[in-house]
Amino acid sequence: MNSLPILPTISTSFIVLSALTVAIGWWQIKQRKIEAHKKTMFTAAIFALIFFIIYASRTIFIGNTSFGGPDEIKIYYTIFLVFHITLATIGALFGIVSIITGYKNKLSVHRKLGPVTSIIWFLTAITGVAVYLLLYVFYRGGETTSMIKAILGF
Repeated sequence: MNSLPILPTISTSFIVLSALTVAIGWWQIKQRKIEAHKKTMFTAAIFALIFFIIYASRTIFIGNTSFGGPDEIKIYYTIFLVFHITLATIGALFGIVSIITGYKNKLSVHRKLGPVTSIIWFLTAITGVAVYLLLYVFYRGGETTSMIKAILGF
């Protein structure tokens, strides 16, 4: 029996925690619990930041794992991965702007941007879990090469 890789499992867990806390924060603001909402959304941002630090560190020092599933579905996985990365990038940028507008009390912008950001973040988390499952659970991951090795030719 193959065990799951520890860093991808931990980082994926943090993105799921981030999405769950965003959902809680959304519920809190609907209940007009403003201070609780602020704390929860800050926690969601911390969870997302922890994910990013683990992901970026792993990518730089250990590397990215290529898709190890059947060749006939690799193109679909790649398209899905590009979609996920695009969502994650947009979600992160929207998240930063949402946090800034919330803390600066620019509430007219924050109220419009927050729900959109949350939906993008939920989709990012769902597609991120799907990428994790495809890479490490449903199929065995392919080759992993670190960025440093690739750049320096080690």
